Amino acid sequence: MIDNDFSAWFPWTSRNEIPGVKNPGIYVLTISERDISNQPFSWLNEIVYIGMTNSIGGLKGRLQQFDNTINGKTGHGGADRVRYRHKNYTELSIRLFVSVMPVPCNVKSDHPDDLLKMGEVAMLEYVCFAEYARKFGHLPQFNDKKNSPKFSHTKGRQN
Repeated sequence: MIDNDFSAWFPWTSRNEIPGVKNPGIYVLTISERDISNQPFSWLNEIVYIGMTNSIGGLKGRLQQFDNTINGKTGHGGADRVRYRHKNYTELSIRLFVSVMPVPCNVKSDHPDDLLKMGEVAMLEYVCFAEYARKFGHLPQFNDKKNSPKFSHTKGRQN
């Protein structure tokens, strides 16, 4: 369905090189023991997070917020959940991969076409949640707010 609209998998360290990364859109993260770089996107059970952005900074800015949070800062709730389980940034970053679905539009515009595209981004996040849940019977680990605590709620304590 929407699988073909996603980029190939990129290593986390190469996320800024993804075509269309300056646009709003959807991003999907997986933690993998094997190198899946350049492989076509597919719905993997190892997908740990699905997110979206309509911000001026686009996917690049949102992924940077994610990176800042898994590296010890704050600013991204989903990344705070990842950090709770994966406290070692260096170990995590070599196993983290990202695929994106850019949606080109002008987020500063009030033109109907741009507004519809921004609404499409929000809808597509839920389409992705549904697709993942249909395939695996649950949400990705760090989208599951009930069962995935935040690091910041531990005040940095090791549990």
